[in-house]
Amino acid sequence: MVTRHRGVQAATALGAVGLLLGLSGCAAKVRRDEYTAEVTKIREEMQAGDRQAGTRIDSTNQAVADHARRLEGLEQELQAFRSQYNVSMEKMKGMLKFDVPVHFEFASSELREADRPVLDRFASVVREYYPGALVTVEGFTDPAGSAAYNQRLGQRRADAVKEYLATAGGFTSETLKAVSYGEVKKRQVVLGAKGPGDEGIENRRVALVIDHAAIATDQVAMP
Repeated sequence: MVTRHRGVQAATALGAVGLLLGLSGCAAKVRRDEYTAEVTKIREEMQAGDRQAGTRIDSTNQAVADHARRLEGLEQELQAFRSQYNVSMEKMKGMLKFDVPVHFEFASSELREADRPVLDRFASVVREYYPGALVTVEGFTDPAGSAAYNQRLGQRRADAVKEYLATAGGFTSETLKAVSYGEVKKRQVVLGAKGPGDEGIENRRVALVIDHAAIATDQVAMP
């Protein structure tokens, strides 16, 4: 692109010089100092154009390098997050879904103290790499009780996590959403497992989904 730009400039300059030379043969001859001044002006314009083109190229190269570093940092952060908290992640089109080890006691929607660190780590990843993205908290239950009751219980669990992310994680209401899937069979981790007691705790959980469709870092590679 720079070569083409210079070629256009050179052609323009040659045309201008040729015009001046042609005029020099006319009755109203071009004065030598005027000719020199015009050539100097053309040379300065060409040099200025080259500098502007070089600046644009440097700026583009810097943006590409910064984006590459951001992607690398994100991949490392996600891998550490997965290893430290035994988080499973699924990359969908424009979204990242996290199955986090945030579980609930039987018939309870109270967030356990032991589960707060994983939510804190999740919040830090979103703030750093997905600022402004929509985060959806999905609430689930085990199949004990009626489907209607479990739908409401799943919503209370999702709301509890949403509230924690808003207060401790610094999210705004516009970037958080809570939904319930209750006891829906196809989303149970252990099909049919239910309480009371610790039985079925795998199903009493939340999942976190980052909707980052409009964010440049959505090309992160997930092994």
